[in-house]
Amino acid sequence: MSHVLIVDDEPSICWGFRELLTDDGHEVSIASSAEEALDITAGAIPDAVILDVRLPGRDGLSAIKDLRQRIGDVPIIVVTAFGNLQTAVRAVEEGAYDYLSKPFDLEQAAEILRRALRRPAQPPESRDSYAYHIEEPAAHGTLIGSSLAMQAVFKQIALVAASDVPVLITGESGTGKELVAHAIHAHGRRKAAPFVPVCLAALSEGVLESELFGHVRGAFTGADRDRQGLLELADGGTVLLDEIGDVPLPVQVKLLRAIEQREVTPVGHTRPRRVDFRIVAATNRPLAELVAKGEFREDLYYRLGVFHIPIPPLRARTDDIPVLAAHFLRLATVDGPPKHLSKAALADLASRPWHGNVRELRNAVERAAVVTRGDVVDSEHFPPPSPLLSAANPSVEGQLGRLAAEWAAQQKFDSPETAPGDLYERFLNVTEPALLESILARCNGNRAAAARILGIHRATLRQKLRDHGMDEARNGDM
Repeated sequence: MSHVLIVDDEPSICWGFRELLTDDGHEVSIASSAEEALDITAGAIPDAVILDVRLPGRDGLSAIKDLRQRIGDVPIIVVTAFGNLQTAVRAVEEGAYDYLSKPFDLEQAAEILRRALRRPAQPPESRDSYAYHIEEPAAHGTLIGSSLAMQAVFKQIALVAASDVPVLITGESGTGKELVAHAIHAHGRRKAAPFVPVCLAALSEGVLESELFGHVRGAFTGADRDRQGLLELADGGTVLLDEIGDVPLPVQVKLLRAIEQREVTPVGHTRPRRVDFRIVAATNRPLAELVAKGEFREDLYYRLGVFHIPIPPLRARTDDIPVLAAHFLRLATVDGPPKHLSKAALADLASRPWHGNVRELRNAVERAAVVTRGDVVDSEHFPPPSPLLSAANPSVEGQLGRLAAEWAAQQKFDSPETAPGDLYERFLNVTEPALLESILARCNGNRAAAARILGIHRATLRQKLRDHGMDEARNGDM
């Protein structure tokens, strides 16, 4: 039997955990504040702690260091209803075992607790000290959002920032992929070194290799001096390879070697140079499809995608539109009297499709700040939705129907009059996992919330995840 300490000032949360965990055979203690938790741990060391961030008096994150002095390496699961990037990073920085955003599924939390209790204890000398300090790089923009979809992004940034593994950021144009890349750099151990963003799509094929790897004097016409490449300029820091899907195949070979061997060979030179950089790649193109077409190397795809962070489009995080719009309005009026958005303006913003995502929203708000002559921005001050974007981005439902028809036309089956088929099952095997993954991501892994959105019972969702081999993958450690 394990002893679990619940630190939360919401009686309903404590009651739910107590009922669930005692049914599993655990002993449960309850503390409604960080101070009470410290008093309890002074007399008895629990086997696990579930710790809320917002507590009366001292907040949960600031109490972790003192709790660690009492309980050692006991796993701490952090819970918050007000998460942002800083909260997620601080939770990881302080050594939290996992990070949950409210509302969450009690069964999901219980499964995380079971894994935490099963993990082997670490000797003191092997524990990470988490000695580095975290600051948000305001000069490079700020990731904003309180939606469950953005909470998942914040958690992934916090998880991967402290390591050096390659990261692949995917998402539509305008979703903020460069901001995510810079946040990874700024919250990692390389933050004092250069962050070098490279827009690969802006470089012609003729100069791309020279720009990335550098060249020596006389390597080609016009090379009148030695020049360091961008990868070498990022030595010690992080390089963002934006629009990685546009890299020509010959350069992909050399890029893969640079990532794996940590060395670059300038154009016109035969001897490689050692470099130490972290790779973050970003794209709005479907790399898996490019691999299938032979337009992108499979080995490079897997090397770049060690840790994948998908960025949700703005239409999948509409709860964030008011705070984003208010933020952009403040930036647009920083040198003048403050302005605010009317209810009609907010309703207009929430109703738009935002094919250009956050970038389009910012442009609309900045334009409105210029047009309005008073201190209230109304819906009439926004530009009309772009007809070009609407034509270039047909409705998702229309695209989905067209793709389903194309898929069905490509399938091979015997005469439908004579042979039973499994076409519908095959179609579900292709489409259902993507749907389930997307909804779970929007619900930050909360299966109860996902089941409600899908309109199915939670047990049905659990069975579908098992059927598609997704259950175990989603139950991995933080």
